[in-house]
Amino acid sequence: MTEVEFLAACERVLTAIEDGLDRSGVDAETARSGHVLEVEFDDGAVLVVNGNAPLHEIWVAARSGAHHFRFVDGTWRDTRGAGELFETLSAIVSLHAGQAVRLEP
Repeated sequence: MTEVEFLAACERVLTAIEDGLDRSGVDAETARSGHVLEVEFDDGAVLVVNGNAPLHEIWVAARSGAHHFRFVDGTWRDTRGAGELFETLSAIVSLHAGQAVRLEP
């Protein structure tokens, strides 16, 4: 994947997260700057999702910990083997929103 391809993929991921949050009805504030998306929940938790272009990874920072995801075989996989990006995000958002939320690519 070239850097241009990575940045386009990152853009699609961040847009999918924003759209999914909008559809879910979750009460959260979002702010986006370049390839960084911050989501602040009513419980005060902040979720940060950002693209790391030099490593071609998407990084997620949340109260529950930090995750790095790399595009492998058509899916954003945790570099430590802990799952898929949208599954991880769905669990984090559900925890802080107090309701089941399913985000999808």
